Amino acid sequence: MGQTLMMIVPVFGALGLLYTFWKTSWVTKQDAGTDKMKGIAKAIEEGAMAFLRAEYKVLIIFVIAVAILLGISGNTENSSPLVGLSFVIGAFCSALAGYIGMKVATKANVRTTNAARTSLGKALEVAFAGGSVMGMGVVGLGVLGLGVLFLVYDNLFGTDTAQNVNKVITVITGFSFGASSIALFARVGGGIYTKAADVGADLVGKVEAGIPEDHPLNPATIADNVGDNVGDVAGMGADLFESYVGSIVGTMVLGAAFIGTTGYENSNEFGGLNAVLLPLLLAGVGVLTSILGTFFVKVKEGGDPQKALNRGEFLSSAIMLAATFVIVKWMLPATWSFDGHDYNSMGVFWAVLFGLGGGLGIGLITEHYTGTGTKPVNSIVQQSSTGAATNIIAGLGVGMMSTAIPILILAVAIIGSYACAGLYGIAIAAVGMLSNTGIQLAVDAYGPISDNAGGIAEMSHQPKEVRGRTDKLDAVGNTTAAIGKGFAIGSAALTALALFAAFVTAYNLSHPDAKLTGIDVTNPFVTAALFVGGMLPFLFSALSMGAVGRAAMDMIQEVRRQFADIPALKAALEVMKRNEGKDESEWSAADKATFDAAEGKAEYGKCVEISTKAAIREMVRPGLLAVLVPVVVGMTPGLIGLGSQVGAEMLGGLLAGVTVTGVLMAIFQSNAGGAWDNAKKMFEEGVDINGKKFYKGSDPHKAAVVGDTVGDPFKDTSGPSLNILLKLMSVVALVIAPLL
Repeated sequence: MGQTLMMIVPVFGALGLLYTFWKTSWVTKQDAGTDKMKGIAKAIEEGAMAFLRAEYKVLIIFVIAVAILLGISGNTENSSPLVGLSFVIGAFCSALAGYIGMKVATKANVRTTNAARTSLGKALEVAFAGGSVMGMGVVGLGVLGLGVLFLVYDNLFGTDTAQNVNKVITVITGFSFGASSIALFARVGGGIYTKAADVGADLVGKVEAGIPEDHPLNPATIADNVGDNVGDVAGMGADLFESYVGSIVGTMVLGAAFIGTTGYENSNEFGGLNAVLLPLLLAGVGVLTSILGTFFVKVKEGGDPQKALNRGEFLSSAIMLAATFVIVKWMLPATWSFDGHDYNSMGVFWAVLFGLGGGLGIGLITEHYTGTGTKPVNSIVQQSSTGAATNIIAGLGVGMMSTAIPILILAVAIIGSYACAGLYGIAIAAVGMLSNTGIQLAVDAYGPISDNAGGIAEMSHQPKEVRGRTDKLDAVGNTTAAIGKGFAIGSAALTALALFAAFVTAYNLSHPDAKLTGIDVTNPFVTAALFVGGMLPFLFSALSMGAVGRAAMDMIQEVRRQFADIPALKAALEVMKRNEGKDESEWSAADKATFDAAEGKAEYGKCVEISTKAAIREMVRPGLLAVLVPVVVGMTPGLIGLGSQVGAEMLGGLLAGVTVTGVLMAIFQSNAGGAWDNAKKMFEEGVDINGKKFYKGSDPHKAAVVGDTVGDPFKDTSGPSLNILLKLMSVVALVIAPLL
C-alpha cells in the first residue's frame, strides 16, 4: 500500500500541471484587443522575459557551483552525492514555476483589459485564469517533484529501516534547498527591479511632472508594469513554492522519527511511513481542492470581485478540511507513543486546524491594517494633511502596531499545535496553512495582472468605464496581495520552526554520541550566535533597501533626462501644465496636436535596461548572505577544535535569532508598506480631512505619494524577502546537519 500511495502522489502534481496547460491555452485564445494594446503588452512581455533570461544566466552559475559542493560533501553514510541532484531539480522547478506564471501573466494582462471593455465578469475571469496558472503550476511542480524524488530514492536506498528512510529524506532536503535559493534571488531581484521602476515612475512622473505613473508620456511606465510581473508574479510564486516545499520536507523529517516507536511497530499498511507520507498526500489533495475552488470564482456586472474570490478560497478550504479529517484518520494509527509522550490521529487533525486558523487570522489582521478605508489607513490619510514627514511617522506607527496581534496568533498556533501533536504538530500546522496554496497563489497573482490591465487601459486611451472596471479589480488585488503576504509570513514562521526541529532531529541521527536537545541561552557561544541571528534581518533589509535606493536614483535621473532632452515630451508636459484642471475636450487644437505628437517618443527600453541591470547586480550580496552565514557559523567551531556539538548549538542560536526578528520585521515592513499604498489610493478617489475634500494632485496627496514611495521597498522587496531568508537559513542548516 505504501508503494502504491507513493505512486499516486505524483499523479496529483501532474493533474495540477495539466490544469495549468489547459488554462494557459484558454487565456492565449482570448482576444488581445487593438493593435495599440497589443504593442504595449508586447513591450511588457519582452521586458519581463529579458529580465528572467538575465537573472537565470547568473543563477545557473550559482546552482552548478552549489550542486558540485553538495555532491562532494554529501558522500557520507547518512547522505549521498545525489543531494546535489535534488538541489538542481528543486532550483529548476522553482525557476520553471516563475517562468510559467510570468509568461501567462504577461499574456493575461492585455486580454483582461480587452475583456474589461465589455464586462467586469469577463475581465475577472481572464485575470483569475492567468493567476490560476501560477497557482497550480507551483503546487503541481512541488508535489510532482517531491513525489518523484521520493519514489526514485526509495528504490535506490529503500525505506525498510528508519536509517534508510532518514537517508532518503536527507537527500530530498536538497530539493527544498534549491527551491529556497532560487526563491530568495527571485524575490530580491524582482523586488529591486519593480521598486526601482515604481519609485522613478512615481516621484518624477506623479510628483514632479504631475502625470499618472501609467501615462504613456512617463518613460518608466513599461518598466513599472514589467516590475509587477517579475516581483509580484515570479517573485511571489517562487516564495510560496519554497514555503510549500519546505513545510512538506520538514514534516517528513519529523515524521520519520516515529518509525518503530510504540504504536507504529505494527503499523505496516504504509510500510511504517504513515507520518512521512501524510504531508505529501495532504499537499496532493490540496491541488485538487484548489482546482475545484477556481470554478466558483465568478462575478456579474456590478458585483463584488472580492466576494467571488473569497467564495472560491473558502469553499476550497472547507473541502480541504473535510478531506484532511478523512486522510488523517485513515493514515495514522489511533494512538502511539514517542519520546515519552502519547499521540493520536485526532491530535494531528487539530494541529492542521490550528495552522489553517492561524493563517486566516493573520490574513484578516493584515487586511485590517492595510485595507482601504480602515481605521489604521485613515489615520495615515489624516496625517498627510501636514506633509510627508507626518505621513511617514503615521505609517511607521501603523506597521509597528500591526505586529502585535499576528505574533499572538502565531504563539497560539505554535502552542496549540504542539499540545496536539508535539513538534510534528507544528510542522503539519504549516502544511495545513499552505494546503490551499494553489488557489491562494492564484488570487495573489490575479492582483498584478489586474494592475497591468489598468496600466494598459491608461496607455491605450481606453474609455473611463474600462479603466473603472480594471481599477475595481486592482483595488481587490491590493487586498488579496496583503492577505497573501500575511499567509506567507505566518507560514514562514511555522515552516522555519518545523525546519529547525528537523535540523535538530537530523543532527542527532547523524551524531548519535552528541545529543542536541535545545538552545541554552546561558551558553555564551549560543547567546553570541543568537544576537548575530537577530541582527541579520536588519542587515539583509539594509542591503535590499539600499539596492532599491541606488537603482531608483538611476531611474529618476534617466526619467528626468528624457523629460528635459526629448523635445516632444517636454512640449507635451508644458501643454498639460498649461491646461491643468481642464478636460481634454477644452484644449486648443494646437495643444492637442502637440500632445498627440509626443506619444511613443519616450525611450521605455532604457528604463527597462536600468532596472534589469540594477536588479541582477544588487541581488547577489543579500542572497549569498543567507547561504554562507549558516555554513560559517555551523562549521567554524568544529574547524577550530571546539567540536561539532558547539557548532550545532551555535547554529541553533543563529536560527532562533533570525526567526524571531525576521518574522517581526517582515510583518512590520509588509503592513507599513501596504498601509502607505492604500492611503495614497484613497486620495485618488477623494478624501475628507477636517471638512475639506482633497483629490489627486493636492499637497496631501503628494505627501501620501512620498509615503507610498518609502513603503514600496518595505512591502515588495525587503519585507517579503525576509520570509525566504529565515526559511533558507533553516534549510541550509538542515542540509549541512550531517556534515557538521
